Amino acid sequence: MDWTALSNRILNGGAPITREEALAVLESSDDELLEVLQAAYLIRKNWFGKKVSLHVLRNAKSGVCPEDCSFCSQSKSSTTEVEEYEMQSVDEIVAGAQDAADMQALRYCVVTSARAPSENELSVITEAASRIKQQYPQLELCASMGFLTEEKARRLKESGVDRFNHNLETSAAFYPSICSTHKYEDRVETAKTVKKVGLDLCCGGLIGMGETLEDRVDLAMALKELNADSAPINFLDPREGTQLEGSARVSPNDCLRTLCMFRFVLTHAEVRIAGGRETCLRHLQPLSLYPANSMFTNGYLTTGGQNFEADQQMIEDAGFEVGHLVNA
Repeated sequence: MDWTALSNRILNGGAPITREEALAVLESSDDELLEVLQAAYLIRKNWFGKKVSLHVLRNAKSGVCPEDCSFCSQSKSSTTEVEEYEMQSVDEIVAGAQDAADMQALRYCVVTSARAPSENELSVITEAASRIKQQYPQLELCASMGFLTEEKARRLKESGVDRFNHNLETSAAFYPSICSTHKYEDRVETAKTVKKVGLDLCCGGLIGMGETLEDRVDLAMALKELNADSAPINFLDPREGTQLEGSARVSPNDCLRTLCMFRFVLTHAEVRIAGGRETCLRHLQPLSLYPANSMFTNGYLTTGGQNFEADQQMIEDAGFEVGHLVNA
């Protein structure tokens, strides 16, 4: 396939990428990889230039989740030793915003482990959001709290939350293989609720759980249908004590092909390299910036990661720059 021609067709307003073409990206050979990356970069550059937006996570409530997601160290089915604590205070969450601002983050992402937010948890987040917006008006806020009703979603928006994260994780067909305590359709419903109330939708997935290449394409197409504003792409870093313990990691080249496929499908959405990037991409991390325009920095929910200084150096060495989204 002529990968540059595919990019030009998309950029010039021609037909969007088809499922067959998206699958071809994932099936492309290692010999073609640099061509695929360059073609994906043309789309990335058109919408985001050479900017890389940084996102900082805060695990505001850790462990003891009642769901049984097979990949998650915080799920009820996991025996992984993770730190467990109840909802942090408003002051603690607000203090974390200062750390995010110090790291030049575009967004501060506050996450709680739960099926859905309790009244107390929602109140803590809304109060924290109001204070953060007063102190750091340029810092965007993202919350990830499980399933939302429309009423709760509106309260989050009114408090100053800009975006809500609720990943689909994988395709509709494969989802029953990784979770039994809720359905894929439940996740789609919350994603639609987020868009309905006017919040930005952060919605992505986890690659490497045993899904097929077709499942990955189905996930990308589902995110496009939901009009996701941001798509965090995680790569499974199998944790001891989870149901997916011992799974093989996705290879660096397959990670890059996957990121390129999401860029071709989600042309003007933010594509973020997220959990597992350090262990799966390894020394090829800088090449992920060609299709992706954002990244988490300074660790994840229950695991550490590359720190801000190392990420900043990597971004600069690759010829990119830390900055806000050019179309924000």
